[in-house]
Order: sequence, then C-alpha cells, then structure tokens
Amino acid sequence: MKKVLFTMFVFTLVLGGCNGQTKENQQEQTKTVEKENKMKTIHLNKIDFLNKVANYEANPNEFKYLGDKPALIDFYADWCGPCKAIAPVLEELAAEYDGEIYIYKINTEEEQELAAMFGIRSIPSLLFVPMDGTPQMAQGALPKPALKEAIETVLLKKTVSQ
Repeated sequence: MKKVLFTMFVFTLVLGGCNGQTKENQQEQTKTVEKENKMKTIHLNKIDFLNKVANYEANPNEFKYLGDKPALIDFYADWCGPCKAIAPVLEELAAEYDGEIYIYKINTEEEQELAAMFGIRSIPSLLFVPMDGTPQMAQGALPKPALKEAIETVLLKKTVSQ
C-alpha cells in the first residue's frame, strides 16, 4: 500500500510540477505574448484627433501634425466588408512598426465630422501622415505588401528595394 501511495505521489508531483516547459521556455513565451500585445491600433474620436493628430479648429487653414511619430489613419465603418478585411493587417503592421509609427482608426459612422473634414466618400480610406510633408490619402483595402511599401516610403522615408 505504501508503495502504491508513493508511486501516486511521485506521479502527481511529476505531472503537476512539470508541464513540459522549463522556466526559460515560460519566460520566452511570456515575452512573445507581451511583444504581440505591445502595440495595437489606436481608436480616435474627435477630441483625441484634435489632441494627437491635428487641431483643425485652432488651425483651420493649415494641417499641422501634432504627433511625435508618423501616422497611418484608417477611416472605416463596422459594417464595411473591406474594412473588416484590412483590420487584422493593420493590427499586424501596428505590431511590426511598434515604436516607429502610429496606426489610428476612425469610425466614420461615429465621427462624421472628421470624415467630412477629409472628404471621405468611400471606405476604407487610409491617410498617411508623415512627420513633414503633405499627408497622402489612399482608398480601398490595400494588400499588406502595398501598405508596407507606403509605410516605408511615405511615412519612414526609406527606399524600398524591389
């Protein structure tokens, strides 16, 4: 009986105390999860836009970018199929370019004034806002390689090799 109890104790200890991962593996997985969750797209309302992007009320005749990093602004709607298709790509890009750019999202249904300010007539519409220079608008659900190229050339001012 003692032998059976001892065997069960050892068996429980082995199964309960070790799930097949070393402490190093657990720490590595934690770092990976933290990195994956580190940067996400940022939803903006009018007040956030005025404080983080451009205060068009104070400067109605000039677009003066207020950010400390270039930005990509996605004008979207929840019911829009192409908007839904591009959303996960933008999340991936937010993680890939964490610390280099901001990726903002503006719901055109909720923020109609912002949509009107930029003349948004079709969605998704993407506004690329470099640190210096004129913002550039693109329409449609661009594929990830095209978005990356635009980020590299328009926002980060890098040359892209083909």
